[in-house]
Amino acid sequence: MLTTNVTVLSGTIQPLTTSLTSAIKKAPIIEPTWLSELGLANDQQADTKHHGGVDRALHLYPVEHYLSWQRSYPERNCFKAGAFGENLSAQGLTETEVCIGDVFQLGDAVIEVSQPRSPCFKLNHRFAIPNMALLLQVNGLAGYLLRVLQPGNIAPNTQLSLISRAFPELTVKEVAWRFFNDPLNEAFLQQLVACSALSESWKVKAQQRLETSKVEDWNSRLFGFNLG
Repeated sequence: MLTTNVTVLSGTIQPLTTSLTSAIKKAPIIEPTWLSELGLANDQQADTKHHGGVDRALHLYPVEHYLSWQRSYPERNCFKAGAFGENLSAQGLTETEVCIGDVFQLGDAVIEVSQPRSPCFKLNHRFAIPNMALLLQVNGLAGYLLRVLQPGNIAPNTQLSLISRAFPELTVKEVAWRFFNDPLNEAFLQQLVACSALSESWKVKAQQRLETSKVEDWNSRLFGFNLG
């Protein structure tokens, strides 16, 4: 069974720029915290349309990626747990090692991988790197989101243990890479639509692509503007 230590983090809404607010800066919790179907108690989202919700209750970011970013931007000293807006920081659970639908025990709670993260433009401001969101998407270093199947209390430092794996063919890396780099592959899109564990928003987009043979505009999400 796959088991690893995990740091649990939460954050509050703060100014990100003169015109933007965000709760992207997370810090480790310091006491046991209730995890409901909507996420950790006291963890906030400034944009509840695109962040949070039942299918996006938690975000896990692999520890291994921090070193990769630090090597790319040695002048910055901000690539550490909580920097990417993650609620869970863990080692040994990269996108290549985890699949859509994987179910984990986390403290008293049970959680399930629901989708890869779709990085947004607020990351560009967070790190003062104009194309940071695009880099996460292209490099496949965005982490992934989880839903809560069974609420429960979570200790500040606890363990994450794999309980079951229903879709071993759908690693988070494979799903993210194909979704963004081979977006109109009919067989892949049909596979996504048929995956019961995939988030509703990703299944809707996959179905729309099948019906229209068109890919949604990513400019607003990645850069904060729309070219269309």
